[in-house]
Amino acid sequence: MKYKDLAISVSDLNKYIKDKIDNDEYLNNILIKGEISNFKNHYTGHMYFTLKDEKSLIKCIMFKSYANKLTFMPKDGMKVMVLGNVSIFERDGVYQIYAKVMEEDGVGDLYNKYQELKNKLEKQGFFDEEHKKPIPIMPKVIGVLTSSTGSVIRDIINVSTRRNPNIYIRLLPVPVQGEGAAEKIAQGIEFMNINKLADVLILARGGGSLEDLWPFNEEIVAHSIYNSEIPIISAVGHETDFTIADFVADLRAPTPSAAAELAVEDSYELKRKINTYQDRLRNSLIKKLEIMKLRYEKSISSVIFKDPLRRINDNYLKIDTYVKKLENIIKIKEEKEKTKYTKLVAKLDALSPLKTLYRGYSITQKDGKIIKSKKEITKGDIIDVKFVDGEKQATVN
Repeated sequence: MKYKDLAISVSDLNKYIKDKIDNDEYLNNILIKGEISNFKNHYTGHMYFTLKDEKSLIKCIMFKSYANKLTFMPKDGMKVMVLGNVSIFERDGVYQIYAKVMEEDGVGDLYNKYQELKNKLEKQGFFDEEHKKPIPIMPKVIGVLTSSTGSVIRDIINVSTRRNPNIYIRLLPVPVQGEGAAEKIAQGIEFMNINKLADVLILARGGGSLEDLWPFNEEIVAHSIYNSEIPIISAVGHETDFTIADFVADLRAPTPSAAAELAVEDSYELKRKINTYQDRLRNSLIKKLEIMKLRYEKSISSVIFKDPLRRINDNYLKIDTYVKKLENIIKIKEEKEKTKYTKLVAKLDALSPLKTLYRGYSITQKDGKIIKSKKEITKGDIIDVKFVDGEKQATVN
């Protein structure tokens, strides 16, 4: 018998292991506690996550029918107790817990540290919009801080060069997880700023658990981002992952590819916009010229251009008419005032005391006052008598 006749297929082995696990009563109804990590609420309604403790981890799945009965929404860092059964997924040869019931058992230590730092930095104003720097529209150099290997940098390069073939990408490799990663990231940001090596920085890494993303939740990284003079786009983890770096950064991108799209203007789209603006400007100028031409033709055909002195002459005629009217008004007014004056002079002349003197009367005065009664003078008074042809003094006897 040959050895190959004794060999079994991978599917047979996985099925054998699955049958063994499924027939184990202890594994069919097990209560396990741990901390949730790498949680994903799938659009189908199923929940995928990892349950871990200080030393180990195990993958878990909760199907929609059980997930709908939960009274809370699970999230990374949450401590829970899970009731379910252990089984193997034959296709991948992976054993996992199929959760049926889940209850909260507190919040993990990492998640507590995350919340404490988040609250602290928020109170200090690290997340305020007034500190956010605008992302340059047409940067010449894109600085990228991420691992030199992996799909993240390839995605950023592919997207950036596709949008603008002339863009220059400057990669500064830094560790994105593990011990000492936070210090290296902070040093990288400071190095790029000191040497002014980029117009905008992309801080990026792929998805992972809370532990994997932890360097981006360190205070030293938050301070380096906040103090950076170069605008920073944070693209850490998946769209559902939020780190402290995301809140402090000037702009958050859901993925590294999206960060490249936000940082690099699409040159083809920009050219299309420029061409559109040129067409609009050209059409506007043509319309403007047509309007000005119509105005010019209308002005040329007007009377003022054909006979420019006509309006002046018309105004001269108006002035002459007004002058004649004014002269007539003055003449009539003068006649009226003259007649009025003659009448007043006649009245005044009729009342003049000189008229009385011509008729043989005289005016007697004492000390310049007219005497109307004999009681006003006494014997010996000197009086003045005014006649029509002069005055004489007299003494009263």
